[in-house]
Amino acid sequence: MAEENREHEDVNANDGTDGALVVAENVHKSFGRLEVLKGIDLEVRRGEVMCIIGPSGSGKSTFLRCVNHLEKLSAGRLWVNGELMGYRQKRGKLYELRDSEISAQRSDIGMVFQRFNLFPHLTVLGNVIEAPTQVKRVPKAEATELAMSLLERVGLPDKANTYPEQLSGGQQQRVAIARALAMEPSLMLFDEPTSALDPELVGEVLDVMRDLARAGMTMMVVTHEMGFAREVGDSLVFMDDGVVVESGVPSEVLSDPRHERTRAFLSKVL
Repeated sequence: MAEENREHEDVNANDGTDGALVVAENVHKSFGRLEVLKGIDLEVRRGEVMCIIGPSGSGKSTFLRCVNHLEKLSAGRLWVNGELMGYRQKRGKLYELRDSEISAQRSDIGMVFQRFNLFPHLTVLGNVIEAPTQVKRVPKAEATELAMSLLERVGLPDKANTYPEQLSGGQQQRVAIARALAMEPSLMLFDEPTSALDPELVGEVLDVMRDLARAGMTMMVVTHEMGFAREVGDSLVFMDDGVVVESGVPSEVLSDPRHERTRAFLSKVL
């Protein structure tokens, strides 16, 4: 046990976070011979909303999945809350954590996907209380109270006993956000949360995300919604071909990009 503690101290002593909630250091990811991420370095500070944009296939979603170790890194390091995600470091070498330890790390990170991924056999309330009761062992009454407050927050308290198939896409995505928030995470990851929605339903999901940003939630958002990025984002990262091409204040990157590749991309989406 003492040796385990020393290993964790070694990790935390070398995380380099300095107030950042997320730190990516030279992150690489390959699928066979296909190199998707080619050395990503970035930091997300507590309370920051980072928006990540770029063309399809640029590595945005893969990087987001690396943050909570849904994808294992091929090289590099990634810390969340001062903890090295997915690994323990000892004498400069990495050793993968057990599944239970990785699950414990993920419990502090909420993720909302393009598709809603709700459990079809559970009601809205059942979906929201599932993880707190099963993973964190929160008493059902306590989890239900929290779930109802979250459904109120996303504007769906009257849908608690409804099944997902009875909801619109926008409503399902708002339930997915409530479900992620039910674990009381310190970080929320959004992987193009509006891309599967009909245009008229996009606004209701973005409104919930705006509310989270105002409340100080740390968020990483892969998005094609440039208006949202300009309005809500504290930082904007443009990725292409597995690298960060440009980053900065959203209004500056969108209005006066420094790199030709960024200008070419924005000319097609703005």
